[in-house]
Amino acid sequence: MSLVRKFIVSLLRLKEIFVVDYEFKIRDRALHLWVRPYKSGCLCPQCERRCTILHVCASPRMWRDMPVCGWSVFFCYHPKEIFCPTHGRIQERIPWAEPYARITYRFEYALLVYGQLMTQKATARLLHISASTLSDLLHQSITRLRDGHRIRGLTSIGMDEISYCKGHKYATIVYDLDRSCVVWVGQGKGRDTIDLFFQESLSPYQRDQILWAACDMSEAYIGAIQEHCRNATLVLDRFHIVKAINAALDEVRKEQWREASAQERKILKGLRWLLFKHSSTRSKNDSRILHALQRGNRRIYRAWLLKDEFEHFWDFKTQWAAERFLKRWTTAALRTRLEPMRKLANTVRKYSTQIISFVESRLTNAVAEGLNRIIKIVKNRASGFRTLDAFTDMIFLTVGDVDIPAQIPAEFRAL
Repeated sequence: MSLVRKFIVSLLRLKEIFVVDYEFKIRDRALHLWVRPYKSGCLCPQCERRCTILHVCASPRMWRDMPVCGWSVFFCYHPKEIFCPTHGRIQERIPWAEPYARITYRFEYALLVYGQLMTQKATARLLHISASTLSDLLHQSITRLRDGHRIRGLTSIGMDEISYCKGHKYATIVYDLDRSCVVWVGQGKGRDTIDLFFQESLSPYQRDQILWAACDMSEAYIGAIQEHCRNATLVLDRFHIVKAINAALDEVRKEQWREASAQERKILKGLRWLLFKHSSTRSKNDSRILHALQRGNRRIYRAWLLKDEFEHFWDFKTQWAAERFLKRWTTAALRTRLEPMRKLANTVRKYSTQIISFVESRLTNAVAEGLNRIIKIVKNRASGFRTLDAFTDMIFLTVGDVDIPAQIPAEFRAL
């Protein structure tokens, strides 16, 4: 072997590959390597038995490999058709790439890792391919590597929806809260979409293994979980309950603002975010301003007190104490003349069982909200997605239940 070929083999860290010849394409800034499998190949790709050669491809096939120093690298080889006693007529095992692929394992691994970290445009620029080609390759790789995958070990689930396109287009996302990953993505946010997940993606046994479920106060989610997961304890998400309380408080503030005179509005100005603050993050001056509302506007003050009192609910350790507190709190809210708070109290009473379940489980959708943040970063990084399929590919690549780059053979994962 010449010194140049030895240098190329060392530089590209080629294993199980024998470099026969090389050619530099100066105009295209490309290096073409004529290669063959180590020890002549002719192995069955399934059982790796050495087989009889039936036919040698007349025209060479090319595989794109990782670029080096700004040069594109291609492997060239005439693949052989062989006969395996077990698997019949088949193409020989190509050690550096998937059967019938046009890119090497190393290129595919880089494609997936870069796709997790940066925009597709930047990835395409680093790999010396067009953005449209990159998008197609990503879809093919993710589909192949997830092919045949089944959801396993699901005991705690969370559900939420996220928009993926203009025009109120939503996708429902199901999370595994124990492993902090996405297990399913479906188009739409109605009951039909949720039923599709339980009926097509989970077996009756898997549905019975689900012990905990967290979601917001959507009737579609609650109804689907109660129907399909007989052994699951449903917990309404703490974040969405607090959000509903803050929304009711803000509605009271807006009503008072609309009715207030010009002088009274000077007092109410700047209160919105102060009212939403948790007691643990308020300063003494903040508390002084809020308590002054007892003289300035008693209706807002009463709504704020109810919101502040509800914070104690999350600290209870026993269900009977939480149930007693919730009953007293809703009674106090219903006795006020504040319609938003009365409406909220009726909602809390309706879902009291699912809210009190939090005390035993301490389960929240916080994992789901954290994953949603990552998903939104992926969406913003791409400036939106035209189709849900493309968005789903990127969700599974970044926060899916399968580590997709880890499915590439270990010897080809170094970058």
